[in-house]
Amino acid sequence: MRIGELSRATGIPVPTIKYYLREGLLPAGELSSPNQAAYGEAHVRRLRLVRALVDLAQVPVAQVKEIVASLDADDVPLHDQIGRAHRALIPARKQTASAEAREVATAEVRELLQRRGWQVEADGPALATLIETVATFHTLGQQNLVGFLDAYAAAVEQFTELEVEAVTAHPTRDQVAESVVIGTILGETVISSLRLLAQESISARRWS
Repeated sequence: MRIGELSRATGIPVPTIKYYLREGLLPAGELSSPNQAAYGEAHVRRLRLVRALVDLAQVPVAQVKEIVASLDADDVPLHDQIGRAHRALIPARKQTASAEAREVATAEVRELLQRRGWQVEADGPALATLIETVATFHTLGQQNLVGFLDAYAAAVEQFTELEVEAVTAHPTRDQVAESVVIGTILGETVISSLRLLAQESISARRWS
């Protein structure tokens, strides 16, 4: 299909598609002439993914570029490819907690991982973010929230097992990797929304 047909198929304006092409968010089409390119279903899927990341999940374009680059890195084991996607999903964060609080948080988080039997990268961004967040709980005097770590981990592990089972049902590696990214980013939106709805309901029941 031509770029106009791609636009109609996805509902995304041609200028936006051209912008995504320039930014490397969308692979170039197959040239059919010096000024014409043909696009396929893979471009439709990628466009819809990019639009969801940019518009719904509010992911910055620069970060989306890293995410889609990780999806195209099919020359490494799938686990490593997903790891690249995870690193792209989590931006670097400033350290705001005190060194003392961070030391305590590091010990608490590592003990949690040991109890759960989780195998994770020692320098992974998700681990660093969790440690900094727990350290901030301590800095803000909210140590009681740290007591929920095991409950959080148990709940997350339960639905993550379901997510992994679902994505491995896809027939191709590309679809598995893409589904992991979609599930992670949009899943975060779903979880956050459900949590707020639950808080609203419990608040109304207890305090209204």
